[in-house]
Amino acid sequence: MIDTEELRKSHRVKRKDIIPWNQFMDFIDEHDKNYSNKREILKKFKIFKTNLKAIKMYQQKEHGTAVYGITQFADLTPAQFKKIYLPYQWEEPIIPNRVANLEAEGVYVEDALPETFDWREHGAVTSVKNQGMCGSCWAFSTTGNVEGQWFLAKKKLVSLSEQELVDCDKLDQGCEGGLPSNAYKEIIRLGGLESEDKYPYDARGESCHVAKPDISVYINDSLELPHDEKQMQSWLVQKGPISIGINATPLQFYRHGITHPWKIFCAPYMLNHGVLIVGYGTEKNKPFWIVKNSWGTRWGEQGYYRYDE
Repeated sequence: MIDTEELRKSHRVKRKDIIPWNQFMDFIDEHDKNYSNKREILKKFKIFKTNLKAIKMYQQKEHGTAVYGITQFADLTPAQFKKIYLPYQWEEPIIPNRVANLEAEGVYVEDALPETFDWREHGAVTSVKNQGMCGSCWAFSTTGNVEGQWFLAKKKLVSLSEQELVDCDKLDQGCEGGLPSNAYKEIIRLGGLESEDKYPYDARGESCHVAKPDISVYINDSLELPHDEKQMQSWLVQKGPISIGINATPLQFYRHGITHPWKIFCAPYMLNHGVLIVGYGTEKNKPFWIVKNSWGTRWGEQGYYRYDE
């Protein structure tokens, strides 16, 4: 363990670094960081100081109400963060996804919608999970969607195994990234998903050991939704949480509030992270989506964030 009280007293820093040094000590304590030696501590402090400037930049350029600050990722360079948590630049699927015909699926856009809606309040969302140091966001986004679909179909919420996808999905790259659109195809090939209890998560790729008798849920198809917010709201209310891709680069330092992404981050070729829309609402007349992430409850708004396109 690092004795930050001793470091505060013994390590001499430049006058201009006193405030960031104390912030860094607080960061170590809050997030239980454990560096191997003094050299690593000073290296991480240098990164931390650079990130304080990045946080200030994101805050200045934010068009929503989001607040950026020191998070558990504040000792990682942007390149390190991307390599660990956002290793995969999403691509268009080789075989185009089938786009949903909303009316054929019983979803009518002209129907009145509630002003706010949150599937967490209706039992369709499991607790926030943590992908750890593994680029498996795509698996968490997928299981979150399937968990919601199973709840709506069977009135039973089952926490599903991301590890099964990390280990057994042959179309994706495990901890090196993947696509939910591939994962749905693999769930069908595998015959379904085991529960988290039966096939627990350990944040690294291992040999596939799915057991057919332990399969808890199955699916028979997947759909891509029209890229229209009104239609997505209608689908969400009637059909459950939605798996989506975003650009999560600025989220390294997100604390709370409604983030309004830079336009370039919304381009399809910029997507690099899978998450789950569970609801929507408004705050001071500003609309937002409620999004479940997979970086644990200490990140963002107890593991969630809000964004407005």
